Amino acid sequence: MPSMIGGDPESGAWWHDRRARWPVIVGLVLVGSGLAHVAVWAVTGGPWEGPVTWRKPILFGLSGGLTCLSAGWVWAALPYRRGDRLLAVALAGGLLVEVLLIDLQCWRGVASHFNRTTPLDSFLYDAMGVLILLASAVLLDLTVRLFARGSRLAPDMLRAARAGMVFLVISCGLGVWVGMQGDLRAAAGLAPDRFGAAGVPKFPHGVAIHAIQGLPALAWAARRAGLSVVTSRRLVGLAAVGTALLLAYAMTQTLLGRPRFPPLPVTALLLGSGVACLVTAAAFVAAGRSFARSR
Repeated sequence: MPSMIGGDPESGAWWHDRRARWPVIVGLVLVGSGLAHVAVWAVTGGPWEGPVTWRKPILFGLSGGLTCLSAGWVWAALPYRRGDRLLAVALAGGLLVEVLLIDLQCWRGVASHFNRTTPLDSFLYDAMGVLILLASAVLLDLTVRLFARGSRLAPDMLRAARAGMVFLVISCGLGVWVGMQGDLRAAAGLAPDRFGAAGVPKFPHGVAIHAIQGLPALAWAARRAGLSVVTSRRLVGLAAVGTALLLAYAMTQTLLGRPRFPPLPVTALLLGSGVACLVTAAAFVAAGRSFARSR
């Protein structure tokens, strides 16, 4: 019912949708927080990797903010449903508090994850876990609705939104797995941020999480380049396949107990094929843009 939606999800007015209001506000705040911590890191220095670094406030701020903004955009594409605004506030609030807790622990100089050194640290870590489960449930509901209900999105953008949300939900599931297996390893006296000898559990989690921004951006760029909706839809499909192959590469490397790089011969095929799909999709868009400019 277009009359019930406050903004066009394919225009600059989508954030006027009442359901998108808090995800947009919180999303901008979190992105600003992530960028502010880049400045803090530039001034204070310190390592990028490790349990206590400025990397976590930076990445969680930027990632959480972009996720909030994307969720608001998806809500703007869906018909209204009773309780939508409450869910939007719950998602935005949950992500805001989670990032604030991560920031708090970093400023205290202690690890935010897998930290049960004191009752307070354990409580804050558990609270973050509950908030992530809440956010994951809301995002799963959004994804199901995007498949089950009509939307105002064109076919290419709808494919991008659906695929991006599926990858986001997969990433949320992987995040839960990272936490569970990390807790088990920590209890056994092992490094919680590893799987096997040298696997990196957060690697596949990170590969999938931002497809919800990348795939719609590709559809938008293809349209701006003058490509048809049909061509744009196919390019989005190709990029989605490429993302799936990269996710398969990251997951295989991790489950084999290997670091991100170098790949094995079999995983190199997954990596190469995934990169080829993404590069091909981007090259078609670039070629279309060059052709449009030359006319």
